[in-house]
Amino acid sequence: MNINSGDCAFIIFSAALVFLMTPGLAFFYAGMVRRKNCLNTLLSCFFICGLASIMWIVCGYSLSFGTDHGSIIGGLNHLLFQGVGMEPNAAYAGTIPETLFAAFQMMFSIITPALICGALAERMKFSRLFIFIAVWLLIVYYPLAHMVWGDGGFLKEIGSLDFAGGNVVHISSGVTGLVACILLGKRRGYGMVSYKPHNIPFVVLGAGLLWFGWFGFNGGSALAANGLAVHALLTTNTSAAAAMLSWMLIEKLVFKKVTLLGAATGAVVGLVAITPGAGFVPLWSSIIIGALVSPICFFFMSKVKEKFGYDDALDAFGCHGIGGVWGGIATGIFAQKSINPDVVRWDGLIFGETKLFLVQVESIVITAVIAVVATFIIIKIMKLFGDIRVSQEAEALGLDLSESNESAYPAFNGLD
Repeated sequence: MNINSGDCAFIIFSAALVFLMTPGLAFFYAGMVRRKNCLNTLLSCFFICGLASIMWIVCGYSLSFGTDHGSIIGGLNHLLFQGVGMEPNAAYAGTIPETLFAAFQMMFSIITPALICGALAERMKFSRLFIFIAVWLLIVYYPLAHMVWGDGGFLKEIGSLDFAGGNVVHISSGVTGLVACILLGKRRGYGMVSYKPHNIPFVVLGAGLLWFGWFGFNGGSALAANGLAVHALLTTNTSAAAAMLSWMLIEKLVFKKVTLLGAATGAVVGLVAITPGAGFVPLWSSIIIGALVSPICFFFMSKVKEKFGYDDALDAFGCHGIGGVWGGIATGIFAQKSINPDVVRWDGLIFGETKLFLVQVESIVITAVIAVVATFIIIKIMKLFGDIRVSQEAEALGLDLSESNESAYPAFNGLD
């Protein structure tokens, strides 16, 4: 097969955009914690750029996209990128080098575990987080990536649709965050102390970088500079815009005021919701998908979280888990064969077919179960070797000083 230079240039740029999303997420999360935990939160996301990159080269790509084993995981034939060359791999992308496809997918493996950090903020030992992320990539992310996108993968074979990571990225990380934060325990004084964002401009900077990077995240998942990539870019932006306006409306109705934090949150949940269907659903439906995800996520972040009392610090589950679930369901409702006939086997529920909708629900349940069971086992085993959260004294001091002996605001002397 011939390599298309235009497709190569587009996917190289898209990969760079997806990489930028992880530092963007770091700022998004860091702005929402207290001053004394700002740097620890930044580090918790940023270090994954190093860890996940090395793991992907060593074994991650092979386990995700190597020779199929049992429709669950790839083989070891591409360890250290053996056999991954500058020729296209027809099973995945026929007009770009396999090395470029692997590089693009690597960026997804970086941001996905970083999303989990939002649920665990302000209380987990950094050394334990490092171990948790490494093990989680091995037993959750790589098998899921293979099942959903890999040649011969189970969920791919049954016809499940996930254009850019509803199952693989958002549901897996969101559900993991929920289970992990419950097992980790609540922050000191949770329910009695007010936890307010210390730097909302950081949050908006992060949200802007995420929105910008998402054009590569979803648009690049077309794996070619073509009409489908443009379609994905438009559905992505439209859903984010609709969700932002929807969240602002909810705040106006509930609180009588619109907040910048709410507008940024709405945009992000809109991006999450469109991810699984960006290249499968008609453009008009992305308005509906975005408009509805905000009330759904708002309900979970406020009412459900309050009812059950779990301390999902930065709402990783409420945003990514629930947003991803709605996105997967919405793909089953609105997907259309005519938009992407090479991948979509059945039209969505709104067009009179039920098969795709049922397959989407099945894939969501399977993804959630894998994340729940794996996370429970990882954390329970880690607890056998010592406490995974910092001491009460360290938590009171702040993780910036207690874990890294540095401060984001050394001149600030007030209470936090």
